[in-house]
Amino acid sequence: MRQMGSEQATAPVVFLPSLGRPGSDFDALVAALTAEGFESFAIDPPASMPGEPTLHALVAEIVQELDSSGIDQVHLVGHAFGNRLARCVVADRPERVRSLTLLAAGGSVEMSDDVLAHLWACFDKTLSPEEHLTHVAAAFFAPGNDASPWRRGWKADIARYQSAALARTNRDDWWDAVTDHVLIIQGLQDVIAAPENGRRFQSDHPEQTKIVELDGAGHALVPEQPAAILAALLAFLRAAS
Repeated sequence: MRQMGSEQATAPVVFLPSLGRPGSDFDALVAALTAEGFESFAIDPPASMPGEPTLHALVAEIVQELDSSGIDQVHLVGHAFGNRLARCVVADRPERVRSLTLLAAGGSVEMSDDVLAHLWACFDKTLSPEEHLTHVAAAFFAPGNDASPWRRGWKADIARYQSAALARTNRDDWWDAVTDHVLIIQGLQDVIAAPENGRRFQSDHPEQTKIVELDGAGHALVPEQPAAILAALLAFLRAAS
């Protein structure tokens, strides 16, 4: 749902969520940005996609939603899987993106097999609530952080088509997509998207890219360090608007 602040920014801030996750993961950030005068909203992924889509097909869905809302340019924020999708939006439709923020930016340094197993277990509805939350904590949260905010919201069907779309898309199609203004926010305890991913991107695009690394945050990032993320986003968006 679109929410508009009293002092609308030159372009709305649009959030793309993590693998198989809902746009509601950003509710607190959207509300906080709205209070600061930025029109902000998240785009939920489609419940299904026909055929054998690539990331480019998912980009087309996002652009269609922006078109239907009469939106020309956006400040685009992609989290985890959403960071890859956001970069593909920039690659395919660069004229639509005013700035790019990558939360938990992965795609170069691969996760270990045991972390991958924890990740997919998050979508297993046969597990007990306690066992499920153990996998969520292991894959997405820094040690000691409360994983319960992500106890719910896992959509296996969406995760499967998103993962397949990513596998069908050449990494070179999106990895180096860049705008004039890029912010990377990375959790130092992220075991899915290791901090080295963001450092490599910044090294390749030093003039455009600012990187913020947060201690005490894993791959979930948003529920772990909301105040720090908001502060970094506000400073970046004000400079990029």
